[in-house]
Amino acid sequence: MFETLRSEIKYRGRAFSVRQDQVRMPHGGVANLETVEHAGAVTIFPIDADGNVWFVRQYRHSTGGELLELPAGTLDDGESPSACALREIQEEIGMAAGNLQKIGEFFLAPGYSTEYMVVYLATDLSPSSLPGDEDEFLHIERIHIGQVIEMARNDLLRDAKTLAALTLALPFCESAWYNADPSA
Repeated sequence: MFETLRSEIKYRGRAFSVRQDQVRMPHGGVANLETVEHAGAVTIFPIDADGNVWFVRQYRHSTGGELLELPAGTLDDGESPSACALREIQEEIGMAAGNLQKIGEFFLAPGYSTEYMVVYLATDLSPSSLPGDEDEFLHIERIHIGQVIEMARNDLLRDAKTLAALTLALPFCESAWYNADPSA
């Protein structure tokens, strides 16, 4: 059995905290384990009537460059995941969802973080924007679902939450994939 002997917050930031725990392991040894404490987050898979998935391209300092990602965001204090998802797509892509359906959830990086991600499929999109975060510089890209799948197969999507959300969304996107005109 694992037993936490001591726990201490080493860093408290805007989006997360870092905690160090001293843990007794099942064999009796003691280890110091660091954990990123995170409030939780959402990822939204917005797909329009033409079979286009809405992405944001943004600079991610930790990667040294830009990534193509699905809209996503961190839960505010007391905010439900669905309310967060509705807010984030308005902030990030300027669209509202007429239909929002939870399609999955997962730990993002359980080896070192408590961040728990809830994934939503957003359909029946219509223009509706909210002001975005001041530290985000986003470029919106719409890409047909067929091309998105090829991008994933060819290692052109490198964001874990985007890849996981794509996997969860595919069963819901078959009609868009086969029926939509990819040149639209």
